[in-house]
Amino acid sequence: MKRKINALRIMLLVVACTLWCAVGSAQNNIARLDALDIKSFSEGIPGIVTKTNAGGGPLKIGGHYFSSGIGTNGVSVLPFLLDGDAISFTAGVGPDDEANPLSTYKFYVIGDKKILFESKDMKVGDQPEKIQVNLSGIQRLGLLVMVDAANLSRSYSDWVDAAFVMKPGYMPEHIPNTGEKYILTPASSALPKINSAKVFGATAGNPFLFAVAATGVRPMYFTASNLPQGLNIDSATGIISGKVNNKGIYPVVLKAKNKWGETTNILKIKIGDTIALTPPIGWNGWNSWAREIDKDKVLASAHAMVSKGLHNHGWTYINIDDAWQGRREGSDKALQPNEKFPGFKDMADSIHALGLKLGVYSTPWITSYAGYAGGSSNFEDGSYPDSVRDNKRQYRYTGKYRFENADARQMAAWGVDYLKYDWRIDVQSAQRMQEALRKSGRDIVFSISNSAPFDSAATWKKTANVWRTGPDIRDSWTSLYYSAFLLDKWAPYAGPGHWNDADMLIVGNVTTGSKMHPTRLTPDEQYSHVSIFSLLNLPLLIGCPIDQLDAFTLNLLTNDEVIEIDQDPLGKPARLIIEDKGVQVWVKPMEDGSYAVGLFNLAGFGKTPQSFFRWGDEKPVSYQFDFSKAGLLGKWKLRNVWKQQDMGIFSNQFKTVIPHHGVVLLRMYKAG
Repeated sequence: MKRKINALRIMLLVVACTLWCAVGSAQNNIARLDALDIKSFSEGIPGIVTKTNAGGGPLKIGGHYFSSGIGTNGVSVLPFLLDGDAISFTAGVGPDDEANPLSTYKFYVIGDKKILFESKDMKVGDQPEKIQVNLSGIQRLGLLVMVDAANLSRSYSDWVDAAFVMKPGYMPEHIPNTGEKYILTPASSALPKINSAKVFGATAGNPFLFAVAATGVRPMYFTASNLPQGLNIDSATGIISGKVNNKGIYPVVLKAKNKWGETTNILKIKIGDTIALTPPIGWNGWNSWAREIDKDKVLASAHAMVSKGLHNHGWTYINIDDAWQGRREGSDKALQPNEKFPGFKDMADSIHALGLKLGVYSTPWITSYAGYAGGSSNFEDGSYPDSVRDNKRQYRYTGKYRFENADARQMAAWGVDYLKYDWRIDVQSAQRMQEALRKSGRDIVFSISNSAPFDSAATWKKTANVWRTGPDIRDSWTSLYYSAFLLDKWAPYAGPGHWNDADMLIVGNVTTGSKMHPTRLTPDEQYSHVSIFSLLNLPLLIGCPIDQLDAFTLNLLTNDEVIEIDQDPLGKPARLIIEDKGVQVWVKPMEDGSYAVGLFNLAGFGKTPQSFFRWGDEKPVSYQFDFSKAGLLGKWKLRNVWKQQDMGIFSNQFKTVIPHHGVVLLRMYKAG
């Protein structure tokens, strides 16, 4: 009996040892936040950095330095897919010691909609709060920093010594974006249809270029009656060019004809002192290739604009962002392109021959954000030595010698049509470049970037054609919301010749924050994105490689009725009229007396910590739009703009279903 007991004990000991050895050999994964590709997870604004604070300094909370962690700025949103494979999360949190002392910060860890950790309201100088949460069984996790909205500038917050403990073989993943890419807009007809803006402004005596945008089967032939003296139209391409010396308003009758029929439209040409009578619409290269942009990519984008048919819907500008700049040369010491852009004038001519326009980038600083030569220098000859290039962050200021006039003349000589001027905006630099462009002898749309102070909105209206109202946009709902849905206060300052700008469209494949990837906006969010930009009369600048557009994204960008809302000659941005039960109603008056109305299901975004994240169980909402609450009394004929479909006549109200973060975009015509 004793031998049997001993044998049983030995067997149990062997089994226990085997299990212990197995557990010991399969070590858990430690996933530090600063070791992940953390920028690709970030949905906040602006971006995120590792092992430094958001300003590039050391991580420091309450007087304590940390070598491991991440730095964020403003509202920070970090979603992770864990799928039940995480064990725990630990970190220290707090505002960085270099942060804005006026801001108040609050940190959250949220798992499957439950708040697992909530910090106190924290201020600069507070000691870091410690986090240690159990993540057993958690499917989706969110790390959130909320900041007092009144003091977002330099709102640096830190997650230090931050790490997940994961089961062996597992790491945090991205939240999937698996929404159906449903197409709403019907294909264009074979019949000719003119889609150009109804008004165009130019300066007397400057070169004139306008391409008639028209859909329909080619070949197509164009005519223009009552053109002012000095202009001609190419009957095969619809490109109107030349020069008008006399100021005035010229109603021109455009005609487009193919084998299926013909159509006419009125174009009002205004020769005077104001250009950009409708918001610019085109493409910008930064979110496609950033510093890797070159001449071949720019020309390929221009040809893709034509081959994809976007130009037939009014898309016009091909804008080169930062990274084209080289050295200053010649007697004028004007900035010249670098080796990636040989034959700059020939490139511009090729783009103009397609009926498109060319944009470039500059800054009044010594160095651009990407580290290329800017519009000033501490050297009289404008040189940009390696000592400056290698320490570029230290030279983000306006130098002793400025070259606005020389650069504006060179841009005009090349045939540039658009300038993005990028820096921490100040009035004097903006006014100097405005004057230089005015004297250049060419109409060049003047766009200033970024984060124009609202307190000077009246000044930007007088100084620039376009001004960026916030920081760089990212492909996330959080960024879209803060970039566009908070612009109601800016509306009174926008109108023909001067437009608010929320940055590029974040559809298609983008490189915001990390390598090229499909936008993280759901299809519903993308419909909302294009809708709110159009309702607000914002510039529409595609931010993805045009030749990579899939059928969904191309359809999203070629709805002429949506573009017409953006390009309406009245130029009055929509206003937020109703906010009720998670739905916002934006109403925009149109030149013809109708109204464009956007019903957006924001689902209470920003109202709770949980609302910043996508949990996978989001649902549409049923909403009854009460016309009287929007000041639209009586009967109205309603049209679904995305479907290009009449819906009938409605009295007093309209009931519909709106997808989560989606939109119902209406055009309302008085019916009695």
